[in-house]
Amino acid sequence: MTTATRIYLARLAGISVFDPNAEPVGKIRDTVVRLGAQPPRVTGLVVDITQRRRIFVPIGRITSLDVDAVVLASGTVSLRRFEKRLGETLVLGELLDRRITMAGSDVAATVIDMAMEKSRTGDWQISRVAVRETMPGFLQRRRGQLHQLDWEDVLGLAVPDQEQGADTLIEMITEMKSADVANLLHDLPAKRRNEVAEALEDERLADVLEEMPESDQIDILKSLDRERAADVLEAMDPDDAADLLAELPEQEKEGFLKLMEPDEAAGVRRLLVYTEGTAGSMMTTEPVIIAADATVAEALARIRMSELPPALAAQVYVCRSPLVTPTGQYLGLVHFQRLLREQPSVLVGGVVDSDIVPLTPHTSLPDVTRHMATYNLVAMPVVDGEQLVGAVTVDDVLDHLLPDDWRERSLHA
Repeated sequence: MTTATRIYLARLAGISVFDPNAEPVGKIRDTVVRLGAQPPRVTGLVVDITQRRRIFVPIGRITSLDVDAVVLASGTVSLRRFEKRLGETLVLGELLDRRITMAGSDVAATVIDMAMEKSRTGDWQISRVAVRETMPGFLQRRRGQLHQLDWEDVLGLAVPDQEQGADTLIEMITEMKSADVANLLHDLPAKRRNEVAEALEDERLADVLEEMPESDQIDILKSLDRERAADVLEAMDPDDAADLLAELPEQEKEGFLKLMEPDEAAGVRRLLVYTEGTAGSMMTTEPVIIAADATVAEALARIRMSELPPALAAQVYVCRSPLVTPTGQYLGLVHFQRLLREQPSVLVGGVVDSDIVPLTPHTSLPDVTRHMATYNLVAMPVVDGEQLVGAVTVDDVLDHLLPDDWRERSLHA
C-alpha cells in the first residue's frame, strides 16, 4: 500500500486504521494541526477506538496513508484519551465551514475541505484549501463556485469566526451513529458545539442529546432558542426528556414544559412525579401498544418501524382502548419471536402472554432488575391498576445502574 502525495482530510473521516498485523485499531475522526506555522503543520490524527474513546496518533507513527486505509508503524500507541493542547486546532471540527476571503479579491467563501502534502523535510503540511464562494443576499440558496486555493491565498482562517456555519460538518456526520456524534461534539469548543447543534435537525439533535453527559445536554439546550429547545425535547424519548428537565431549576423546567405540545408535555410531566430509582421514573411512555383484535401482520408492521429502538421492538403490549398511555385495561404482551411463528392473519389476542407479572410505577430498581432477569426480557410493562402506563427497557436499567457520571467517565477513560 502506498501513501498518496496529497490527501484531502475530509475524505479521511471514517477511514479504518490498522496496526502492522492488519488488525483494526479504530476509525479516523479528525486531523490535528498547528495554525501558527506557515503553512500549518499536521501533528496527528484523532482516532476512535473502543468504548467511545478517542486517542491521538502522531502523524510520524503512520507508515501508510490513503483514503482506503491507514496503517500504523510497529510499536505502541498511547491509549490516553485525546485532549486538544494549546495551539492545536481540529480541521474537521473547527475549520470546516469557516468563512474566509480569497486573496486578491473581496470574494467571500466557505471552507469545505483541506489537503495536506508531505514536505521535503518529511513533515505533513496543509497545502491546499477547497472553498465554495458565498453567494450574496437573495442568491444565498444557490451553491457558489468551487475553488482550490493555496494556503497563502486564504485570508482570515486563523481568526476566530463569529458566525461559523456547519453545513459541511453536518454532511460528514450524516452516517455516524448518534453516540459517535455525541462524542465528536463533546470534544469541540462550546461555541462550535452549539453551532453544530443549531444546524442539526430536531430528531437528529434529540438522538444525539440522549447520548451526551447531562452537563453537555444542559449547555446545548440553553444555547438554543427556547421554542426550538422545546421542539427538541418533544423529539426526545419522554424518559430522557424528563431526566434532562429534572436537572433544571423549577422555573426553567416549567417554562420548557409550557412551550411543548400539551400531549408531549403531559407524558413528560407524568414521569417527573415518580420517585427517582423507580420503574415510573425510568420508563418510556411510548411502547408499542396494539388492540387484541389486531392481526399478527399488523403487529409485525409496527415493530418494523426503523425509528423504534430495538428493546422496544422486542414485544408489543396488548390493551383495550385507548391505545396510548395510560391505556385501557392491560391484557398482556406478545414477544416478537412468537409473532414470527404465527400466521399473519392470526389475531394478537389469541397469542397474548398474560402470565408475566408486570411492574408497577413504584417498583424499585433492584426489583426491576430481578423481574427482567427472571423473565429473560429486554423490556417490561409498567401497569398502574389495570392501565399500561409505560415500559422499562434494559438500556433504561443500565443507565440507572451505572454511576451518574458514567458518560463522562467513558469520555475521559
